[in-house]
Amino acid sequence: MSEVRRSKVKDLLEMKAGQEVLAKGWVRTKRGNKEIAFIALNDGSTIKNIQIVADKNESTEPILAKISTGACIAVSGTLVESVGSGQAVEIKAGEITVYGECDPMRYPLQKKDTSFEYLRTVAHMRPRTNTFGAVLRLRSQMAYAIHEYFHSKGFVYLNTPLITASDCEGAGQMFQVTTLDLNNVPKNKKGQPDFTKDFFGKQTSLTVSGQLEGELGATALGEIYTFGPTFRAENSNTPRHLAEFWMVEPEMAFFDIRDNMDLAEDFIKHLVRYALEHCMDDIKFLNDRYDPELLSRLESVADTEFVRLPYTEGIEILKKAIEDGVKFEYPVDWGTDLQSEHERYLVEKHFRKPVILTDYPKDIKAFYMKQNEDGKTVRAMDVLFPKIGEIIGGSEREADINRIESRVDELGMSRKNLEWYLDTRRFGSCPHSGFGLGFERLLLFITGMQNIRDVIPFPRTPKNAEF
Repeated sequence: MSEVRRSKVKDLLEMKAGQEVLAKGWVRTKRGNKEIAFIALNDGSTIKNIQIVADKNESTEPILAKISTGACIAVSGTLVESVGSGQAVEIKAGEITVYGECDPMRYPLQKKDTSFEYLRTVAHMRPRTNTFGAVLRLRSQMAYAIHEYFHSKGFVYLNTPLITASDCEGAGQMFQVTTLDLNNVPKNKKGQPDFTKDFFGKQTSLTVSGQLEGELGATALGEIYTFGPTFRAENSNTPRHLAEFWMVEPEMAFFDIRDNMDLAEDFIKHLVRYALEHCMDDIKFLNDRYDPELLSRLESVADTEFVRLPYTEGIEILKKAIEDGVKFEYPVDWGTDLQSEHERYLVEKHFRKPVILTDYPKDIKAFYMKQNEDGKTVRAMDVLFPKIGEIIGGSEREADINRIESRVDELGMSRKNLEWYLDTRRFGSCPHSGFGLGFERLLLFITGMQNIRDVIPFPRTPKNAEF
């Protein structure tokens, strides 16, 4: 190969013709006639391929014969103006090196369209497809935009533990972490597993949320955010649930519920605008290929004011809809937790814009939420989005030690594992609020994909932990 440095495909497509260049990547397609071979090359830097034009002759035929879809090659040559449509420039090949051949009979990604269900079975290869290349680039850009947003506002990035002894949500759907011999579990005098013999000396699990530890950070550092994997052992085989997913959880001292809603709306609009500004090639590909309303939906969210709707009014709207003939699978009544179909009706049919639902019944929300004066509702908020339903959940936190202790007792939760958390209310308690954004739910909205398994590189779901 020549001494020319490698350029990424993304950069090559922006360069002027006439330069000697070096490209490396994977072959998307190879076609041609008796005289010329046309190779579409992609290196993951962009949704677009660069076309390689290679003359067929006695010296090139042995190399070209080794090249098929999926092969990895390096090409040095001259960047020339393209006579074909679709690209401004292409590479007139001078020298081709085959790094890795690809058996076309066994390669799992054939040129024909393959289903998302099939691609999940070869999740280790699917990043090489146009669709998953686009999704994973968007995932990376959104992660950067999240850090950029909070950094620009002076938030502290706090790393909360993945292994914990506390159940933030109180639902008990946690993955246990243990080094005990499962074939010979030590027992205590009550005949229960003796966790004092375990690695941490107590029962521990993978975290369902970094929120409780995040509150510790907020009540010392002012404004913090966490961003990391969380785990739910919820046996839900739906297009909206994963057993391992990523959460963004800001927590802010001296924020009431209105401040919290303002931040959530500004945050998510920033992310949508960032995607539109920096990721248009990938978004346009997904829009044109899968979801023709994706671009317009993103633009509408970026430019609209979210509706703020008390839960009680939301229930009244849904009941009126039922009276008018709308059919829901799940019943609607005050005190019931809204299902995705209810949330989407409010967003997509009634208001036709995102909705922040507030003041939920106390009995269907977590112990840490601040109670309203009516004694029946709490200062919770859920941000509801078109096609997704809930994308953000949060609340103003209960700052009164007596109220939060009463709620913990009322729910029969273990005080022993929560004393450290209650100390934030004993020693210099302050008003504070926070929320959680499911990163994969955000990506469903940004990409227009239909299944949450398709916006994470290696999905973890019931009965599936491949790769």
